[in-house]
Amino acid sequence: MGLEEEVMLLDPDSFELAPCAPQVLSLLGDDPRFKLELPAAQLEIVTSPCRNAQLAADQLAAARTDLRDALDGRLRAAAAGAHPFSDGVGVLNSGPRYDAISAEYGSVARRQLVFALHVHVAISGADRALAVYNALRCYLPELAALAGNAPFYEGRDTGLASVRPKLCELLPRQGVPPEIASWPELAAALRWGAASGRFKEPRQWWWELRLHPLHGTLELRVPDAQSTAEDTAAVAAVAQALVADLAQRYDADENLPSAATWQIEENRWSACRFGLEGELSDLLTGERTPTRERLLGLLESLDGHGARLGCAAALVHARAMVDENGAVKQRRIAAAKDLRGLMQTLSDAFAPKSVSPDTASG
Repeated sequence: MGLEEEVMLLDPDSFELAPCAPQVLSLLGDDPRFKLELPAAQLEIVTSPCRNAQLAADQLAAARTDLRDALDGRLRAAAAGAHPFSDGVGVLNSGPRYDAISAEYGSVARRQLVFALHVHVAISGADRALAVYNALRCYLPELAALAGNAPFYEGRDTGLASVRPKLCELLPRQGVPPEIASWPELAAALRWGAASGRFKEPRQWWWELRLHPLHGTLELRVPDAQSTAEDTAAVAAVAQALVADLAQRYDADENLPSAATWQIEENRWSACRFGLEGELSDLLTGERTPTRERLLGLLESLDGHGARLGCAAALVHARAMVDENGAVKQRRIAAAKDLRGLMQTLSDAFAPKSVSPDTASG
């Protein structure tokens, strides 16, 4: 598995977004861990493939520290799903790909000041991967609720656990992805996108979950960027363990969960609006369960996979996040310190030395 994390670049005094990504990239030389993205105030950190979520998060923590050191106080960095108070319309990077997006989507593209965590999990076997993809769609609301980390936007509390999905939805091909019956069906969709010019390449298939043809992974795009590497490890561990669980159930010839996209979207709205404080509906019966209770049940079912995959400690931290995830924590900090104080706190928490159990004391 591997991680992609979209990071905010900040002015060191005002903590506003700073559109300086190309200059920061030049400071980092040819380091392949750091890449440009569409917003000029965003830098992407990419890990190499790792055996488990804990090792990937450790790589991420090291990259965060190296980025902080390279910035050397001239800029600061932080991670969350959206900036709490900067203007929601920002500067975009230039280049053939980004210029094409800007030309196509206009001011909507300049609203894409959003920061996500993308979790890639490799899975062998074409039919197996497709079956797990279709089943994993049903769990996107649970992952969104756990990883919600963007309650504030343009200086206001939105009333949402995460405003990021609503900003993303200004673009097409967002949210819960369609069920895919076969690989030829996916190939036909991508061919249509290329022929129509609507999405000329597979990486513009922007859903919150996708089968990634380049990396051979399931890519979960639903989580907000997490403010600490420890929270990132927890969210990534849940994603990896959930994929492992569904794959194991497929191998045992169990019936994997299935639901219409609109049903999953109903739960997705609850996760976006209420986060941990909401309720999620059973996709078969419609019966509602408190989201925290639903998450604790899911985590309990994944315990065995955590030990086998080597990310048990990260799953323990995920249980703690059911009490207080990023969105809940942001509101608590903002109530005590205001939004500027919140951004300073998030920036201070950006770059710990390690999140591994054996080195956490250091």
